[in-house]
Amino acid sequence: MGNHGSNLDDILAEDMHHWYNKFMKESPSGLITLFELKGMLGLRGMNENATSYVDQVFFTFDMDGDGYIDFVEYIAAISLMLKGEINQKLKWYFKLFDQDGNGKIDKDELETIFTAIQDITRNQDVTPEEIVSLIFEKIDVNGEGELTLEEFIEGAKGHDDIMDMLKKMMDLTPSITNIYPTN
Repeated sequence: MGNHGSNLDDILAEDMHHWYNKFMKESPSGLITLFELKGMLGLRGMNENATSYVDQVFFTFDMDGDGYIDFVEYIAAISLMLKGEINQKLKWYFKLFDQDGNGKIDKDELETIFTAIQDITRNQDVTPEEIVSLIFEKIDVNGEGELTLEEFIEGAKGHDDIMDMLKKMMDLTPSITNIYPTN
């Protein structure tokens, strides 16, 4: 998702056996818990916003809802983050942003997520309020204060500045490549 070039290509070019060995080394049980994920990412002891964001990321990757990320879910998550098509990524962002699961995202949900991301990344270039205002100003053409999946995808794809901002804020590639450096 970022401009990490051949490093990501190298990661994805590794054979499945190698990925499986890395996965099993980090989680010998074959299942990653939320606690283990936070440890792998070096994110234990975070503030409440950051914790809720990581929780939400975990639950969107836990596709079967069993409370664990298994190898298939793990590979799907890594593939999405590193090589997913833009529509796939936007659908994942939407699912992540829609914290209450009602099929719409509102300003509070977005602000909470962006605040949490900034708490983790320490990137304070733009305030969460400014980001949310820009998104809703350009995408919420009906002025309803909520965005459906379709509005979000079409609106984001229609505004390069919003796409660039989302790519920058939502890029988990550094975390993934830090966990699994290529050697």
